[in-house]
Amino acid sequence: MEKGVKFNDLESEIEKVAKKFIEKSNEKEIYVVSHFDTDGITSATIIIQTLKKLDKKFSVKIIKRLEKKFIYELPKDKLILFLDLASGSLPHIENSGLEDIFIIDHHEIIHEIPKKIHIINSELTGNQKMSSSCLAYLFCKQIIPESKELEKLAVLGMIGDCMEESINKINNKILNDGEIKRKRGLLIYPSTRPLNRTLEYCSNPYIPGVTGNSEGVLELLREVGLNSEKGKYKSLIELTEEEMSKLVTSIMLRNPKSRNRKIVGDIFLIKFFNKLEDARELSAIINACSRLERSDIAIQFCMEISRAKKEAESIHIKYKQVIISGLKFVSETEKIEGSGFVIINAKNNVKDTIVGTIASILSNSAIYEEGTIIITMAYYDDKIKVSSRCVGKNTRNLREILTKVIEKIGGEVGGHEFAAGCMIKQKKEQEFIELLQKNLEIELVKI
Repeated sequence: MEKGVKFNDLESEIEKVAKKFIEKSNEKEIYVVSHFDTDGITSATIIIQTLKKLDKKFSVKIIKRLEKKFIYELPKDKLILFLDLASGSLPHIENSGLEDIFIIDHHEIIHEIPKKIHIINSELTGNQKMSSSCLAYLFCKQIIPESKELEKLAVLGMIGDCMEESINKINNKILNDGEIKRKRGLLIYPSTRPLNRTLEYCSNPYIPGVTGNSEGVLELLREVGLNSEKGKYKSLIELTEEEMSKLVTSIMLRNPKSRNRKIVGDIFLIKFFNKLEDARELSAIINACSRLERSDIAIQFCMEISRAKKEAESIHIKYKQVIISGLKFVSETEKIEGSGFVIINAKNNVKDTIVGTIASILSNSAIYEEGTIIITMAYYDDKIKVSSRCVGKNTRNLREILTKVIEKIGGEVGGHEFAAGCMIKQKKEQEFIELLQKNLEIELVKI
């Protein structure tokens, strides 16, 4: 298959790859390799549940990133199934000596696809934006049609990758497969908890005088005309249209920059552990577990194993504290700032697993102007993890900018147009920063 080839029908391509997978898996044990974020974890869980039903012999490895050394060390006698990664590592996979390789991913493909690789990637179908979890669900549904109970995991992965705004015809079919409820409302979470607590811990959007301020929360609620009943406030999903409208207006008045972002949209409610929950909250819990190196708990949580629920929620609380600590450091540290960009080098002061989250939070805050590119960096062993995000909508392709730098100094690039990252050697730190600044300034001139 050549680079640039497009499939006209994603579903028929999934059917074709699923048949080939069943054929090949009859001969070999399956080795599943998945990314550690919410989309990767939910994709892995969907596959695990399906392989268990098929009584297949398999093992699972959850990783932060796919590196060349890891690919070359993969077992040659097993069928390898990559989830939510590998589309950017096709040359390494081709030269690794691996024979039976399957990829379910949604990241950009920039290399020619080797003939021995069986791939499902929504990028090959043009404008059909889908999460890996949704693709994994459609793949498993081809194998076992009665797989509707896995649909909620597909939705959690979609929410985790912030793709709910890109719901297309196929995604809608997935939503209709399960018992997913939607309600139009303010996009802060959890929407199922008392509003005073939700507003106090809300960081996206950040609400001046309200976020982290219990007195400010009560003042806002009084202003909107919302009072507690028997000491308890309504949740977001319990608000009337009029109450919701007043609340949105009050938040916009406190944070004028929120007018430039979408703060009202669809709230997705999923039945989890026999209780209706906000999909964004569940997604955040899964993500927290993996980022604090407990992917095992994240998968058990996705499988709704009772003993994992309390531990996952505890990890989520700890993770929020780690994020707050990271944001505090970032707010106080010296930054490299230019016209339309800021580079924040956290070195050893912020975990490499959360610099992407920090960049995302900053890109959604009122701190930087529309169009600003935010680059965060953190040490990881003898390497540096780099994450980039863009404030609001912008025409600059972050992956292309990082690729231009990496082509000169070496490293690995991944991600999307408006959310990309790379990995470089620490010894290349200063050279990377200088080249990055130069390329960011060139891109700005182009615009």
